[in-house]
This record gives sequence, C-alpha cells and structure tokens, in this order.
Amino acid sequence: MTAPQISFEFFPPKNLEASFRLWDTVQVLAPLAPRFVSVTYGAGGTTRELTRDAVATLHKSSGLNVAAHLTCVQASREETLAIADSFALAGVTDIVALRGDPPQGAGHFTPHPGGFANSVELIQALAETGKFAIRVGAYPDIHPEAASAQADIDWLKAKLDAGADEALTQFFFEAETFFRFRDACAKAGIDKQITPGILPIENWKGARNFARRCGTYIPAWVEDAFDKATRDGREDLLATAICTELCSELIDGGVDKLHFYTLNRPELTRDVCHALGVTPKVALQNVA
Repeated sequence: MTAPQISFEFFPPKNLEASFRLWDTVQVLAPLAPRFVSVTYGAGGTTRELTRDAVATLHKSSGLNVAAHLTCVQASREETLAIADSFALAGVTDIVALRGDPPQGAGHFTPHPGGFANSVELIQALAETGKFAIRVGAYPDIHPEAASAQADIDWLKAKLDAGADEALTQFFFEAETFFRFRDACAKAGIDKQITPGILPIENWKGARNFARRCGTYIPAWVEDAFDKATRDGREDLLATAICTELCSELIDGGVDKLHFYTLNRPELTRDVCHALGVTPKVALQNVA
C-alpha cells in the first residue's frame, strides 16, 4: 500500500487552555509533513478574528502550508474580501471557501444585505483576485439543505467551475459512500481533485450527534460496534481500527490524498497515519 498524502483540520482556540491544546496538536502532527493544514470558522463567523490570529501564527511559526477557512456569513462583500486580503498579506494564500453555517438560533442561512449570496459568489470573487488556491466542501451524503444527491453534485460542479481547485468532503463511515460519490461526480463532468474527509472518532456520542446534524448516514454496524465497545472500555481501540480500515479501503480504491478532521486531538489521527505508512519526516521548530 502506497502511503497517502495527508492534510489536517484544526479549529481556533477560544482560551489559553485551548491554545496550548492547539500547539500540542500541531507539534504531534507536523512531523508527518502534511501538504496543508486548515483552520476553521465557527458557526455564524463567531471565530473570525480567532481564525485569522491562529492562521497567521501557524503560518509564521510552524513552517506548515496553512489554509484559512473563509465564509460569507454576517459580513459584507468588502468585509469578507478584506479578511481574504489580510490572509494574503500574512503570506497565507490557501483558502477553504464555504458559505458557512447560520448563527446559533437562526433556522437557515440569510445573506448579509451587502454580502455574498452563496459560496459560488464568494469563490468567483476570490478567484478573480488571482491570489489564492481555493478549496471547497463536498457532501458524499446528501446535505441537509439539498433537494437531492444530484443537486449536491451540481452545486459542487458550480463551485469548481467558479474557480475552486479542490473539494474536501464531509466525513462518512463507509468507503463505498465515497466511491459512489466520486463516480457520480465524474459522470457529471467534474475532473478536479476530490479529497475524502476523515473523522477519527475520539468520542462516539459526539460524533454520532454531529453526523445526525449534518446528514451523514450512520450504518447500523457502526452504531452496534461503538455501543458494545463503549460498554467494554474499548472505544479507542475500535475507533483506530475502523478509521484505519476505512482509509485502507479508500487507498485500495485509488485515493491518494486524505484530509483528517482532528478536533485538536491528535493522538488517534497520528496512530491512523502511522498505520497507513505515514511516518515522521521533520521536526517542528519555533512554535511558541
């Protein structure tokens, strides 16, 4: 099995303890030489400044290729593009462009009166600057707001046609879910990179709730396996085995890049990467 290229997603710290956790996570995973790491936005743009600070610090201190998440929630076009420009001035030229989740308590996304109506408009504006490599989200299981699986694929194609370079998928539990999605994308004329998003399950209850909120299908065998493992105190062992097997099946099916949602808890992600043949290459330097 050929070791895949990997990338990692982090979220920005909201307090001092979380800052130390983020830096610890970076120190554990940076030696695996990811092709990039990304830093998320909170729902409703709530971590906009935290994301900007974390991105700038990681870029300056870690030597990693850092991608900043950028959404168009609760901001005008000018404000959103000003944030993008601030990333570029800091040397960060990779952006994960997303519509973004509505603020807590809001039932649905409502565009800012002077803002981008959707992610396609945001991507077009970013692409026109010529400053950025742009990644977008994709959904192997139907997005909760999508009319159908085909509608999801059509929207992904629109985002890629607007200037995005790569798609990172929502997490899923079975390799066949990704393979069906990949085939459907190819049939729709999509020929750009589609990278599977992988969620190592540090906490089954939290992962299950997250899957239900975002429309990710949970196979009955996964539910049953984690329920039994939790009772027996073997949840971490099962999580490592399931995640490693999923990644191995994807690689056997031709996947050469994987994107891990770390939740700023690096140990399980590191163990899975090691099992896939991704071993430390460099030591991280100068992280404050």
